[in-house]
Formats: sequence, C-alpha cells, structure tokens
Amino acid sequence: MNQLPPAAALPGPATVSSRPLRVIVGLSGASGAAIGLRVLERLAASGRVETHLVVSRAAERTLAAEVGPDALARALALANVHHDHCDIGASIASGSFPVAGMIVAPCSMHTLCAIAYGQLGNLLVRAADVQLKERRRLVLIARESPLHLGHLRAMAQVTEYGAIVAPPVPAFYLRPPDIAAIIDQIALRAIGLLGLGLDEIAPLAWQGEMETDLAATAGE
Repeated sequence: MNQLPPAAALPGPATVSSRPLRVIVGLSGASGAAIGLRVLERLAASGRVETHLVVSRAAERTLAAEVGPDALARALALANVHHDHCDIGASIASGSFPVAGMIVAPCSMHTLCAIAYGQLGNLLVRAADVQLKERRRLVLIARESPLHLGHLRAMAQVTEYGAIVAPPVPAFYLRPPDIAAIIDQIALRAIGLLGLGLDEIAPLAWQGEMETDLAATAGE
C-alpha cells in the first residue's frame, strides 16, 4: 500500500497556462489516502490545472500511516496552492473565487455528513458547500463499509444537492495488475467526473471485449 507508480513520470506542479483550470482537492481522514495523492499527481502532470489543496488533520495521520511519513510533504509539493484546514477565510471559501470543481478523495463519512447537514466548521467542508451552492461539480470518493442507514441518508442528501458520490470501487473488468493500477484508475475516474475535458488523463474506458468474447462463443 505504501508504493504508488513511479513518480518520475508524474512531476511536481507544472507551470500552468495563464488561464488555468482551478480544481480544489480535499483529503479527509478516511482510508484511501493514496487516491487523493494520485489525483494530485495526475492533475499536476497535466500542466493545465491549478490545484488548491486542503488536508484535514485526520488526513495527515492517514497519509503517514498508509502511504509513508513523507506523504504529506509530497502532497504539498504537488499542489499549486495549499490552504490550511482551519482557514475559513481562504479564497476557496467564497463562491466569487472561480474554480472548475472539487474532489474530496478520500471522503470520510464524517466529512460527507458534515457537507450533507451544513456543518461548515472547517475549510474543507466550507469549500465543498460552496461548490454545491454555485452549482459546480463536487466529487466525493466516499470511503466506508458497511454503511448504516445514517450514512446512506447522508449520501442521498448530498446527491440531491448536486454532489457526485463515487465510492472507490475498482474496475475489475480492466484486470488491474496491482494495487497501484487500482489507485490510478479510481483517481482518473474521479478526475473524469469533473468533466474538465483533459483527454490526456482520461480514465480507461471499457471497449467491449466481453461482447466480442460472447459473440465468438455463441452457440457452443
């Protein structure tokens, strides 16, 4: 779990264009911290996105436990702008600050429920709430299992508000060779859900091989 694909092909924050796409990336304290780190790596490598990072205190601990002691430093180095989790006066706390959307990866049930019920006590939740009120895309990589009824109701509520709840489910049909490939696929899928038009980092798509296999074996 501590190893992601080689970082050599995924550099730090590139110099983005004069009119970059801005994306907020939030990391909360659920398991799956490597997904958020991979989202940052992929967006940085595109060279077309200005990333604004918010990391909760719990996420700092999870990054260290699941990815390694240097994981937080890696995340901060990848982001173009880092906002303190407690800074509710940051630029991304206002709807007047234009961004293309936000990904929370991973999104703990604590954070998801706070978004669902308007408990805006920190910048991560406030920024997510801003996406909803401004009718921008908010992708929540919700991490918990099993789910009780309160979790499900909160997930339904944020969906009604306009958020996209996307649990980190592997695309097994792509036959990922290792956990790094699974992390990459989930990260790419999350980015794809923002609809940014970044074809160079588009998620892998199903090409219908199964249909071909079924047609070849029909009648056997």
